[in-house]
Amino acid sequence: METLMASSSSSPATVLRRPATLPVRSSSPAIAFFRNPLVGNNASRTKLNNSFQISSSSSSSSFRLKLKIKCGVTEINESQFPEIVLKSDRPVLVEFVAGWCGPCRLIAPAIESISKEYEEKLLVVKIDHDSNPKLIEEYKVYGLPALIMFKDGKEIAESRREGAITKAKLKDYIDALLQSVSVS
Repeated sequence: METLMASSSSSPATVLRRPATLPVRSSSPAIAFFRNPLVGNNASRTKLNNSFQISSSSSSSSFRLKLKIKCGVTEINESQFPEIVLKSDRPVLVEFVAGWCGPCRLIAPAIESISKEYEEKLLVVKIDHDSNPKLIEEYKVYGLPALIMFKDGKEIAESRREGAITKAKLKDYIDALLQSVSVS
C-alpha cells in the first residue's frame, strides 16, 4: 500500500491509502486515471479539448489533477478536408472511424504508431463517421474502420481498405502504396 498525504489550507492533513498499482486494465490512460481510487465517487470529471480535469471536494480534502493526452493523428472534418487532404503536398492516409466501432478502437494504437513512424513521408488524419456524412457518402465508406490514401488531391487506386488490420500488415499496405506513388 502507498500512503499519500493530502491537505488543504483549511483542514489538517488527511492520510489517503491506495494500492501501489491500480487494478485497472484499460487501453486508454484517461480511463485508468478516472478509476483512480483517490478520486472517489463524488469527483467531477471534465474533458476540455485534449485535457482531462478531475476535481474532488469533500469536507476533509480538496485536490485537482490534470492529465494531458496528445494524439499523433489529427482529427479533421468536412470543412477541413479539401485544405488538409486534397491540397497536401505529400500523401495523406485518411482513417474513417466512429466512437462506437470496436475494430476502430482496436487498430487505433497501430495507426498512432504509424503516424509517428512515417511522419516525414505521410500525413495521417482521422475522420469521424457520424459527424461527416457528406464525406462518407462522397467516398462511399461502407465499413469501419476504412483507410483511403490520397495523393495530389486524388484517391490512390487500390488504396481503399476496410476492417481491422495488424500493425505489420498496415506497414506493408502503406509501404506498397508509397512505393506505387513514387514510381508513378
